[in-house]
Amino acid sequence: MKGNIMARSSMQKKKILLVMKELLEKTDESHPLSMTDLIFMLSNNGISAERKSIYHDIEVLRDFGIDIENKREKPAGYYVASRDFELPELKLLVDAVQCTRFITKKKSEELIKKLENLASKSEAAQLQRQVFVVNRNKTKNENIYYNVDKIHTAISENAKVRFQYYEWTVAKEMRLRREGMFYEISPWALTWDDENYYMIGYDQVSQVVKHYRVDKMVKLEVMKRSREGKELFARFDLASYSQKIFGMFGGEEEEIRLVCKNELVGVMIDRFGKEVCLHPVSEASFAVTVRVNVSQQFFGWLFALGDKVRIESPIWVIEEFKERMRAVQECYK
Repeated sequence: MKGNIMARSSMQKKKILLVMKELLEKTDESHPLSMTDLIFMLSNNGISAERKSIYHDIEVLRDFGIDIENKREKPAGYYVASRDFELPELKLLVDAVQCTRFITKKKSEELIKKLENLASKSEAAQLQRQVFVVNRNKTKNENIYYNVDKIHTAISENAKVRFQYYEWTVAKEMRLRREGMFYEISPWALTWDDENYYMIGYDQVSQVVKHYRVDKMVKLEVMKRSREGKELFARFDLASYSQKIFGMFGGEEEEIRLVCKNELVGVMIDRFGKEVCLHPVSEASFAVTVRVNVSQQFFGWLFALGDKVRIESPIWVIEEFKERMRAVQECYK
């Protein structure tokens, strides 16, 4: 008899879990389940249940925090009225996963499948949509997820990391930099720039802040040695650093004055932030003084803006820009 009581208790626990699973997976306001539907589902799972006991289960699930409503008009029945994520929020997350270049195709499909589990089956079908993005190639490096996790671990444990770093050859092969020698860096932050993850860290050998693309790291491991560069990063401004580094390419930092046409106000604010100072020069133009790392990527950004912007100072940056343009012209002679 004791065995029968334990069996009934086990079935009762299973019954309420099955009711919860069925409601979470299959219902929304447009697709409720009737009491008959729930009884039939339980019967298919070998559980005989009365309406009264299922009413009780639904009340227990409500007390547990699941928002279950009873819809009276057709189609009538019980459904989960609200979830942790609303459908538009899930669609936004799915779009972000599909559009993000550093997430591999395989991992994108896995993440989207997990996101579908946060919606009803009918809503999940709406998440299976293709977002087309021009020139968006997915990375092939599956290790990026584990690299990010290890870097976060190193930061939280105040530890250095060591890794090898690769670059691509013309033959489209991965080649390790520095002939495979390991880099030992003190990681202080992770940032996402130009659709890539970067680790910002302190290099004790050169005693400067450097950044590394996470998807180009191999054999990354957390070391038992403590991080260095604490005093430097105590006053480090990551937002300012990201504004100065164009496309995460370094260069000599310089204060540059630009004269721009008024139509570029939004471009300058987007690039350097709303706090950037704009000074009217004429009715049609304004000047802005910013600190940037002078690099080919910075000059490329300027060139894309055409005759709407002009470097006013310093002279050496103007001459460098002119020399770069002359070098490009030589390629087309």
